[in-house]
Amino acid sequence: MSDDLKQRISGLMPRAKADLTELVAMTSVADPRQYPAEECHRTAQWVADAFTELGFTDMRLADTIDGSKAVLGHRPGPPGAPTVLLYCHYDVQPPLDDAAWTSPPFQLTERDGRWYGRGTADCKGNIAMHLTALRALGDDIPVTLKFIAEGSEEQGTGGLEDFVPKNAEELRADAILVCDTGNAAVGVPAATVTLRGLANVVVTVTALDSEMHSGMFGGPAPDALAALIHMLASLRDSRGNTTVDGLDNTRTWTGEGYDPEQFRTDAHMVAGTELLGDGTVSDMLWARPALTVLGIDCPPVVGSSAAIQATAAARLNLRVPPGTDPRAAQDALAAHLEKAAPWGVRVEIERESSGAPFEAVTTGPAYAALGAAMEEAYGKPMTTLGQGGSIPLCNVFADTYPGAEIILMGVEEPLCLIHAPNESVDPTEIANMALSEALFLRSFGTKNGKRK
Repeated sequence: MSDDLKQRISGLMPRAKADLTELVAMTSVADPRQYPAEECHRTAQWVADAFTELGFTDMRLADTIDGSKAVLGHRPGPPGAPTVLLYCHYDVQPPLDDAAWTSPPFQLTERDGRWYGRGTADCKGNIAMHLTALRALGDDIPVTLKFIAEGSEEQGTGGLEDFVPKNAEELRADAILVCDTGNAAVGVPAATVTLRGLANVVVTVTALDSEMHSGMFGGPAPDALAALIHMLASLRDSRGNTTVDGLDNTRTWTGEGYDPEQFRTDAHMVAGTELLGDGTVSDMLWARPALTVLGIDCPPVVGSSAAIQATAAARLNLRVPPGTDPRAAQDALAAHLEKAAPWGVRVEIERESSGAPFEAVTTGPAYAALGAAMEEAYGKPMTTLGQGGSIPLCNVFADTYPGAEIILMGVEEPLCLIHAPNESVDPTEIANMALSEALFLRSFGTKNGKRK
């Protein structure tokens, strides 16, 4: 059944590369402090035009509360057909260190069989995947399609989270393909079924009214930086387990495992370093809380003086698994830090953003259709993964459309280095995921009528 689609997709891959070349060249970083906002608007219009060519009607650019543009429209299917909403985002991360890129970040470059450039995987590669799947199907699409592309996902400013509930009927669907994740490895198909939530805080420690000479006052005078280090050290035990009082760090993951040696490679671990925690890699990534120190305010080595620090601060990122309330976790982290503070130093906690974890319901017909489609496309069964990152929009979809099946999938895999210099995509993943999507749409539409 898939041979005809596979041949069409193979023939469409040069166009997919041309599309992605154009998309990567657009510097659609949704931060006007870094790149012109016009670039995001130009990218949004490109996406709208591309889907209009495929028969989507009413394609439009809609303003969101954060100033970005959402791209949306629909393509009617046969009477009584189920509805599938296709999601992706067209904004990208900034390139970070230009000097760390082997080739220009905003120029698609082929090297060793992969396509390099910012957004090739996250998430413009998924735009190419959608377009290739729909071109391969042509007029033979037995579902009603809706489409929404986000323009500020990487900035986390919540434009689409606000937009969806306010436009619920326009986007309502039976199945929602959130195409911003990917597979376990190249050639290993997967659906992501859990996402960790997050709870960020900034902790500031004050010990003195002024920095003081370490020779004259060091010893009895409390050191704010040393106090902060003491507090941060209490957040992990000797094995590296996150140890925030009140948070369960013993849960286990029941889905697909993550090979430890593969993780070492994927995480670019330095030789001789140890994997952290008492659980498996999958347990530590997807089933347990994880605390990361994102930054510390303190004097740099170069330019530092012989002084006891009066104040010091750190920004902390706490990832929490499904089943944990992120605000409760944030409160637990704040309480832990206050309790761990030594020497009577003053502690101030600023609560930053928090986001709920997500767990998909995988027992419906859409998941069954996707599993069959991926197995046909890849020649091996679909696995299920968790993801350490957060996609708050999934919870918005779940709350707005409680009857919809939410599926996270896409062209990303560990070698893509998303958010890092030298991001890339394997074009075979675009081809195979486009085939999976096309087979899913064909099967889901044929076997499933409109459900109440």
